[in-house]
Amino acid sequence: MQADQRLSFQDKVRAFEGLCRKAGLKLTHQRLEIYRELASTYDHPSADDVYKRVQERMPTISMDTVYRTLLTFEHFGVAARVNAFDGQARFDADVSPHQHLACIRCKSIEDFDWEAFEQMKPPAKTKKWGEVKSKHAVIKGMCKKCLKKSARNQVEAV
Repeated sequence: MQADQRLSFQDKVRAFEGLCRKAGLKLTHQRLEIYRELASTYDHPSADDVYKRVQERMPTISMDTVYRTLLTFEHFGVAARVNAFDGQARFDADVSPHQHLACIRCKSIEDFDWEAFEQMKPPAKTKKWGEVKSKHAVIKGMCKKCLKKSARNQVEAV
């Protein structure tokens, strides 16, 4: 799915509500607020980021509730975990096929579409291993903003 064909925020929330009903998950106020936060942003937040943002609206919510809810979302295919950096999972409400660009300096993560990757079949060797259920690519490097800062710092140092 191309970036301009991805679901709107309201469509994501409606789809989430439908998936909860289909999966037999109670649509609690906490789950809905956590999902709304995740679906309303494109910065691929960590569980801690989601917790801090939701806590502004729901001061009694716990970090444990947010983390367990995000894992539940992942389990039911409502959200995806993005493992771009060591030690801290980030989450994405966009579960359509897409890949990620991760900046090694500022830790930003952006979505991008890579049609050739999506159409690529796993190597035949994987059949000996077992069954491939999904494939993801995270390309790491420096974003333009960080490259500009780095160039500016080098000029200032001279």
